[in-house]
Amino acid sequence: MIDLTGKVALVTGGSRGIGRATALKLAEAGCDVIVNYVTSRKAADQVAEEIVSMGRRVALVKADVSEQDDVCSMMEFISETFGRLDILVSNAATGGFRPLLVTTANNFEAAMNTNVRALIFLVQSAVPLMEQSSGRGKIVAVSSHGSHTALPMYGIIGASKAALESAMRHFALELGDRGFNVNVVQAGLVETDSTRLIPNSDEMFAGRRTKTMMGDRDLEASDVADAILYLSSPFSDLVQGQTLIVDGGAAIHV
Repeated sequence: MIDLTGKVALVTGGSRGIGRATALKLAEAGCDVIVNYVTSRKAADQVAEEIVSMGRRVALVKADVSEQDDVCSMMEFISETFGRLDILVSNAATGGFRPLLVTTANNFEAAMNTNVRALIFLVQSAVPLMEQSSGRGKIVAVSSHGSHTALPMYGIIGASKAALESAMRHFALELGDRGFNVNVVQAGLVETDSTRLIPNSDEMFAGRRTKTMMGDRDLEASDVADAILYLSSPFSDLVQGQTLIVDGGAAIHV
């Protein structure tokens, strides 16, 4: 059993989907949790209620992680309120589903700012606080198949995820010898509020069992959260700069 009692974790985009599942998994393992959100306050409140019911401390922080000032303010709050940070999960993402041929400069900036620039700001701001804690700091970012596979209407998000994975490898190079583990969880198709907005999502979800090799079991947000929990634990101390694929085997065949 993974025991993270006494650890403090920050989960960005933690009010819904994979972020919500991750915040709850970390709390179940013993973490106090900071749940970051931008617009989904009601959903964030619900996550907080569940974490409190487990006997953990929880804080909700409204912050746009694509803005450096917001990220710095959030880290100051964490330092003042919790006094430490052990685990950083960069999960917040955006981008919209559209062909690259009609992607505008604003679309590009929105996706890159939230999916890549935010990661850089988060790590830069978190490292000084995380270095004050005992044990190895754990940094985990959430990616998707679009980082290396062409998917309909997913071009700009996929490009941003590829950039995110590259940035994480370079952070591992810079931070590994300083007491950090830096890794990525690449999630397969999970039904969330966001993925339901993908054009023709019904067909995609209906056909996913022809791609996975897990019988009748569908990939769920909690399965991705389990992988994030592992990478947040001491069991992953020798896992460095890697991308862990959680997709039921969908990516290994046509």
